[in-house]
Amino acid sequence: MACDIKCTRRCPTNYEKENPGKCQMAYYDNPSLIRTRSCTPITPEMSKILPYVTDKTISRHLGSYGRSMDLGHSKNYFNPATRTVYSRYNPNDWFLSNSCNYSLSDKERSFAERLRADAWRAVKETDARTRNRQNDVTKKLGERVYDISFWKSELNNEVNAMATEIENLKECKRTCEKALADTANPLHIAEECLMNREKRQGIDLVNDDVEKSLIKEVQVIKKCQMKMKKVLDKACVQLKMDRAAQHALEIDAKDKHHAQGLDDRMQQLRNSSAGVGYMPGIEHIDNTITIPESWARYTQENIARSQKERASSERLRGEIDSTLRQCANDMWNNFNAVNNSFNTRVRETTDARNKLQAHLQKTMQEIFDMERNIALLRKAIQDKENPMKVAQTRLDERTRRINVELCNDPVMRSLQREVNEIRESVRILKERLKSSELSLARLMKTKATLEHDISVKDNSLKIDASFCMGMRKGFPMDPKVGPIFQMPIC
Repeated sequence: MACDIKCTRRCPTNYEKENPGKCQMAYYDNPSLIRTRSCTPITPEMSKILPYVTDKTISRHLGSYGRSMDLGHSKNYFNPATRTVYSRYNPNDWFLSNSCNYSLSDKERSFAERLRADAWRAVKETDARTRNRQNDVTKKLGERVYDISFWKSELNNEVNAMATEIENLKECKRTCEKALADTANPLHIAEECLMNREKRQGIDLVNDDVEKSLIKEVQVIKKCQMKMKKVLDKACVQLKMDRAAQHALEIDAKDKHHAQGLDDRMQQLRNSSAGVGYMPGIEHIDNTITIPESWARYTQENIARSQKERASSERLRGEIDSTLRQCANDMWNNFNAVNNSFNTRVRETTDARNKLQAHLQKTMQEIFDMERNIALLRKAIQDKENPMKVAQTRLDERTRRINVELCNDPVMRSLQREVNEIRESVRILKERLKSSELSLARLMKTKATLEHDISVKDNSLKIDASFCMGMRKGFPMDPKVGPIFQMPIC
């Protein structure tokens, strides 16, 4: 039976079959494919991978190449020696089977050699590709570590700058708080001066320049306190914003530090490093949340936010400084204006009191003179009694004349005139006495008025010069913290 497989080997002739030892293959009769030593060692691991052929029947291997699974049909032969019937192939089937085995062996070896060459080439290519890929990944890890180190350095620099700015703002805020607390004493003194000046009496309860200046000083101090509280509220809010920006920078820097350590360790990881192992399916896990652009933009936004808050903080510190300077200037000006008003008012009150005392002295002297005058008038009136008695007695005695002697002579008329004159003199003296007594009463009232007014002036001088100026004498000095208006400038 003929074989359907096209073999590359030449089939032997009948002569070659009969004389196999005399027929040698020529040099050019060698097959085109020469078997070489396998480059793949047969190791126990490799023997597990290669297939193991359990069916060694040639017809089964040829079934995929030919149209028939059988080489031929055996014939039955009777063996007279054993008297047994055996099935036997003919010689042509035997030679054909050998030829097919040779052809199959050459074909399988050729395929195996090509497969080995392809496998070796694949090994070299995959090894080079794997090595290049690993080197590329290592290089990219180095670049990534450099980028992370750069941004971490920028973040740390910004964190340090923000920490310095926060400390400066806290110091400025503390100074403003101290200044605000120091304004309580001047405000208390101004209000105390207003309350003390309410104890003035009488005509001295005037809405003078001192009172107007004190009211203005209270208003200015309260206005300065409102300004300081406003900038303090801004400082508190700005500190929160600065700390929030600093916290974001610190978190980002911490993440960068962690990522840098991890990527640096991964960059130094080699095939021979300890701790490497299989992680099945890890390449399908994607837990990333950013891309390089958004990753860099996130850090840039954090740094930009910190720089923006630092700029706002610096502007706020400048605003606090200008506010403190303006408040100090306003309070100083009002302090000096109030003191000048107090000094002017004290001088005016002192001059008025001195003049009142001079008038009081004159009034007291006039009262003394008036008392002497009243005493003189009373004595003059009393002195008129005896002349009056004499004149009236003369007239009375002369009325006892009789007859013609009752003459209206000059003596009679003189006596009558004398009585009338004495009576008129007494009336005039009494009028003068009454006027003098009224004048004395008025002088006494004037004296009382002057004395009361002097006491009012003394009370006003005591309040203004002793109480108010005594309190303002040390204002605005604080022995513990120094002058309120010489605050340290941030």
